[in-house]
Amino acid sequence: MSPSRSAETWSPWTISRPRPPSRTTSSFSPAQVREVGTADLVVYLSGFQNAVDEAVDARAPEHVVDAADAAELVEHAEEEGHEGETEEEHAEEEGAADPHFWLDPSRLAAVGQAVAEELAATDPEHADEYADGALRLGQRLDELDQEFADGLAACQGAALVTSHDAFGYLADRYALEQVGISGLDPEAEPSPARLREIGDLVEQRGIKTLYSETLVSPKVTETLASDLGVDTAVLDPLEGLPEEDMAAGDDYVTVMQANLAALEEGLVCE
Repeated sequence: MSPSRSAETWSPWTISRPRPPSRTTSSFSPAQVREVGTADLVVYLSGFQNAVDEAVDARAPEHVVDAADAAELVEHAEEEGHEGETEEEHAEEEGAADPHFWLDPSRLAAVGQAVAEELAATDPEHADEYADGALRLGQRLDELDQEFADGLAACQGAALVTSHDAFGYLADRYALEQVGISGLDPEAEPSPARLREIGDLVEQRGIKTLYSETLVSPKVTETLASDLGVDTAVLDPLEGLPEEDMAAGDDYVTVMQANLAALEEGLVCE
């Protein structure tokens, strides 16, 4: 991120998002690594993309916000492995921090505050503007947080069955029990034993809805729901917002509100 200035005016920062060839690639191109080193501020999520971690370590930019620290990431893997899962598979998942902090508005607000403080350190002339922006963001996220708390107040302890373990922070915040058909990796195929576990849970708890996600094939979730005779609904983990949706006016708040509506409709609450 780099601010654009002239003698008379100040305009918002220029935001650059260097992207490695894939999430697990070992490095950026040399030009991308240099860009990380010359940025006025780097905001990243450590442990999410190897290439980003390596570039930050190699170039050591002066101003950095690691969202993993600001959001206080935690692990959301189940303490006991799924039936049919090897010890190695469970150990790998158990040691991975869940990156989806933004599904808890309070954690996103904390990251926003950390970014505002580092922006002010980088550009003290506009510190008040950054503080005001963080305050407005925090207030709006507090309002959203309260909407969820009110809307899900009768659902405490309800089982939230999702296609993968992306909603742990949301579940923790509003006292739900996340049950992932797959683990943290959305591309992982659940074992037949895991599908039987989900079926038993649906029967025991009277679950009426299984949740698939945007950006991930719903085939497994829809097939399982059909076999069990229950409904499906869609949640958005906000891992990417299509340009056409943004052009139509959708943003983080509107998508989260749609998630809340889907939860209120599909969860088994008091």
